Amino acid sequence: MRALEEALLQCPHCGESITLLLDLSGGPQAYTEDCQVCCQPIHVNLWIDTDGDDYHVDLRREQD
Repeated sequence: MRALEEALLQCPHCGESITLLLDLSGGPQAYTEDCQVCCQPIHVNLWIDTDGDDYHVDLRREQD
């Protein structure tokens, strides 16, 4: 299993592409990170499959 994964995603505020470094070794996670383009807060939800080979990321505006 890889511990860190770089993911290219889209900001839910400005729609620009952003890169997040995901820690896949920590299990499911929820945290807030600022957009690298517009600086708005993004709520990040990360789910990791039980086998650890795949993951899903959901980005939402903090007020959603």
